[in-house]
Amino acid sequence: QVQLVESGGGLVQPGGSLRLSCAASGSFDSIGTMCWYRQPPGKQRELVAMITSGAYTNYADPVKGRFVISRDSAKNTMYLQMNNLKAEDTAVYYCNADGRRRVGAPFIGYWGQGTQVTVSL
Repeated sequence: QVQLVESGGGLVQPGGSLRLSCAASGSFDSIGTMCWYRQPPGKQRELVAMITSGAYTNYADPVKGRFVISRDSAKNTMYLQMNNLKAEDTAVYYCNADGRRRVGAPFIGYWGQGTQVTVSL
């Protein structure tokens, strides 16, 4: 079982920055690909950025050049540095990670509880 806990959300003015963290804990052998998703008010959840265990990254077009995803595998923690924030970035941000309970077991996807990011004057 993998527990994911996000932190770092809050209220920020347009043009500002925030850094989100997602810490994985529990009983597992390894964490594979980790992702950030977001769900704006009244809209569906969407992929923001992903990072593999080998540090390959990919971003959704709306955040390219503004957001940076990273991970510290030793700490089982993922980060999302968000710069030049816009009102349209307002959403609940969720952490998603593939975890494996033991060697040879399949990777299973887990979700965090979400953290609110509000970009407003």
